[in-house]
Amino acid sequence: MEVKVDISKDLPDKELGLKYPCNWEYKIITDTKDDLKKSIDALLKNRNYKFEFSKKSKNGKYDSYMLSLLVFNDKDRTDIFENLKKDKNIKIII
Repeated sequence: MEVKVDISKDLPDKELGLKYPCNWEYKIITDTKDDLKKSIDALLKNRNYKFEFSKKSKNGKYDSYMLSLLVFNDKDRTDIFENLKKDKNIKIII
C-alpha cells in the first residue's frame, strides 16, 4: 500500500506563516534505506541536510526517517516535497 500525504491540498487557501529561510523536516517512511539515500542525495545535490533514522514499524517491514534541511521559500519547500512524493522508495511522506 502506498500513501502520499500532502496537507497543502487540505488547506489550499491557508498560508503557514513561515519566515524563510527556515529549517524544515519531512518524515519519510520506506522499506529500503539504501536506495532512498541515493535518491535524496541526487535530489538535494550539494545542499546540506540531515537524514536520520526515527523508528521501525511494529512488524519490522518499514523504517521511518527524518529529513531535515534549510528551505529558502515556500516554492523550495513544496518542490522538495513534490519530488520526494515521486520517489518509488518512499511509501509515506509527511
